[in-house]
Amino acid sequence: MTSSEQIFNTLVLPYLNHAVRTYESGYASVSDIDAAMRFGCGYPKGPLTVVDEIGAAQVRDLLAARYAETGDHLHEPAGLLDKLVAENRTFADEAAAAGEGAAPQLKHDIAKVGVVGTGTMASGIVQVFAQAGYEVVYVGRGQDKLDGVVGYITKNLDRAIAKGKGTEGDKDALLGRLTGSTEREALGGVDIVVEAIAEDLELKLELFRDLDRICKPGAILATTTSSLPITKLGEATGRPQDVIGMHFFNPAPVMKLVEIITTSATSADVDETVRALTANVGKVGVSAGDRAGFIVNLLLFPYLNDAIKLAEGGEELATIDAAIKETAGFPMGPFELLDVVGNDVSLAIQKELYAEFGEPGFEPAATLVAKVEAGELGRKTGKGFHDYS
Repeated sequence: MTSSEQIFNTLVLPYLNHAVRTYESGYASVSDIDAAMRFGCGYPKGPLTVVDEIGAAQVRDLLAARYAETGDHLHEPAGLLDKLVAENRTFADEAAAAGEGAAPQLKHDIAKVGVVGTGTMASGIVQVFAQAGYEVVYVGRGQDKLDGVVGYITKNLDRAIAKGKGTEGDKDALLGRLTGSTEREALGGVDIVVEAIAEDLELKLELFRDLDRICKPGAILATTTSSLPITKLGEATGRPQDVIGMHFFNPAPVMKLVEIITTSATSADVDETVRALTANVGKVGVSAGDRAGFIVNLLLFPYLNDAIKLAEGGEELATIDAAIKETAGFPMGPFELLDVVGNDVSLAIQKELYAEFGEPGFEPAATLVAKVEAGELGRKTGKGFHDYS
């Protein structure tokens, strides 16, 4: 067996197994798991499609060999693999049997959208909705912050116009659909609010209590959080049935994926409306429940953590990066990706997953902790796993 194949078996097989278990648990559908990793990470194929291509029997047997070697529960083949082999079925068969792919419909009228926040993510979300023809009211802490949103969007549109993708008229029309305000009361007439403020639970709880007071009955209250419990945000309001997650990926105008996260209280009509709205703004929506990591982070970060542990065993970083790109077709190797994401962000997410699931294999790799403590956070600091100085 070549080194590249060994690296594939060490890093990619547990990722595939994790995806199988995620589907097996009923957390997300075959289509949504595959779409999440394709559109959230730029992977050429989703993990369950890859299992179909390799063959469930082969994946199961290779995992069983890994499990015999490591004793790590995460390498124990998912029970569903045995079932698929016994019944000669594939994940494509599973998706077809579930009738996946029916187009969602708007159950609530959405004409005016509110966005709370003025950072890069919020600005991108404002652009996405305005570009799709929606009137957008956005709220920030000061006029300078509001001007920053217009500046961000104008820069993006000017860049697109220079490439022949749009006209000055399109830009003027889009900017004409924007209304900035420093007062949350301006959100009183919107049909949906998407908040994109700091990832701080107390700040978000205070905001949702305020939105509950301000927004009209039936308005949908959405959060872009990637890590905080949406259920708690719903409980801070008198309308938990109207609270949902819309996790856009950064930069929002470019990235196609939105993870749509329902709590046990979210109404079916709100869920379907948000899925339809996501499609209407040209994004790919995937549905999942309210737990740490959603789909993308749940599957991505344990794989990245495993790559660090493999390097701790003496494998060269460049060898691992090259092997993954060659064998799995991923656009970046794990260490290249860690440096883009930021090691501080990666560590925070890995800690959340470890706390939520308690899997010993999810414990953050020692080298990741050391990199963060040393301030080697990746490209943003000039040095991470690779050196950019």
